[in-house]
Amino acid sequence: MSTRHSIAAAHFLENERQSAWHDETLWLVRQKRDKVSHSLPEWERLRDLASEIKLYSNSHLDTLLEEFERNATANGATVHWAKDADEHNRIVYDILAQHGAKNLIKSKSMLTEECRMNAFLMARGIDVIESDLGERILQLMHLEPSHIVMPAIHIKREEIAKMMVREMGTEPGNSDPTYLTHAARKNLREKFLHADAALTGANFAVASTGDIVVCTNEGNADMCTSFPKLHIATFGMEKIVPNLESLGVFTRLLARSGTGQPSTTYTSHYRRPMNGQDFHIIIVDNGRSDILAMPDHVRTLNCIRCGECMNTCPVYRRSGGYAYTYFIPGPIGINLGMLKDPKTYADNVAACSLCLSCSNVCPAKVDLGEQIYRWRQKLDSLGRANREKKLMSLGMKYLMERPALFNTALRFAPVVNHLPRPLIYNSLNAWGKGRELPTFAKESFNTMWKNNKVNK
Repeated sequence: MSTRHSIAAAHFLENERQSAWHDETLWLVRQKRDKVSHSLPEWERLRDLASEIKLYSNSHLDTLLEEFERNATANGATVHWAKDADEHNRIVYDILAQHGAKNLIKSKSMLTEECRMNAFLMARGIDVIESDLGERILQLMHLEPSHIVMPAIHIKREEIAKMMVREMGTEPGNSDPTYLTHAARKNLREKFLHADAALTGANFAVASTGDIVVCTNEGNADMCTSFPKLHIATFGMEKIVPNLESLGVFTRLLARSGTGQPSTTYTSHYRRPMNGQDFHIIIVDNGRSDILAMPDHVRTLNCIRCGECMNTCPVYRRSGGYAYTYFIPGPIGINLGMLKDPKTYADNVAACSLCLSCSNVCPAKVDLGEQIYRWRQKLDSLGRANREKKLMSLGMKYLMERPALFNTALRFAPVVNHLPRPLIYNSLNAWGKGRELPTFAKESFNTMWKNNKVNK
């Protein structure tokens, strides 16, 4: 029985050239990560510290978030609390309405993707413009992100050039990256200048100072917040860190893990509203407090959204982000989707080879692969176990528990080598859909072992 992921992955792989390019590009990012991480003797110590800080922060969310609120309020910000996506979106809309804002420019924020904020605001007459280049490309192409750090990684520049001819009047057939970047910059400049309000996410929020910290390579968050008289910042409550010393650990890990850089080009701290500006901060739960009560999965809250688990994952690299049914793909997306709604997103659990490469590269030591394995053990109780696999497992259990039957099957197994191909490669043989079955040896290992033992 095919899952939605396997069907979508098969469609992605039909374009062999595109799928090979996707695989190679993301593996190149993984190699860059390895190179910069190996240049730091203290790399593993930083990972340990990051994990320990996150576990501390997430077990002290109540006190740290209250400390953040006190300091942010003292700095001149207005702090709001949202229990779920609907409340988050209503708060954003109400703030915009109070200021009469109709044009919102925003930096990349996976939280707003999680809350489906753009569609909510646009349905109420707010023009929302993405300022991150990748997000802007996707917005104009009416597509979703396929990666949390490189959202348009799956789109070739020739496709982007065609879109820009339509949307920006660029030269037909000119797909030079520098030319396209300048065209996008010119187009966005007008949006920056005429926006009524700006919205940023936050990579981190510092409890001891009331800062929010936004990391970008394009400087688009700084451009967003420089002109409008209203700045709204929104973050999931697990983004809190205790102090600036803790922040230093994460900023050393984030870019090295995500893109193979020593640091992002811009690491911007927002503490106080600029002169004449109104600064609002929204702290969002949306299911995060429920995860705190799940010991097997609480480490998911350690995630700093670097995307490295996607870059290293052999399944994600070869199936693309759109093969996953949750809006965040890859290993972290599999886990977050299951935490959100396990029955709806159970199909994604099969999109894992259990190689544990994701766990091994995670900068905050989220046990991603181990958690996916735990979710697989729960599929039957959720009513989402694959019926064919269950039947096969019962058959193997029956066979393995009966040595005489098992050894008889081994003796007759080489007969398969001589069967007509249609009897072997058919709809019942899922393994044979993408690969050749191995040739059965004339002599089984058991027989060979016994013969050698007797001869000795």
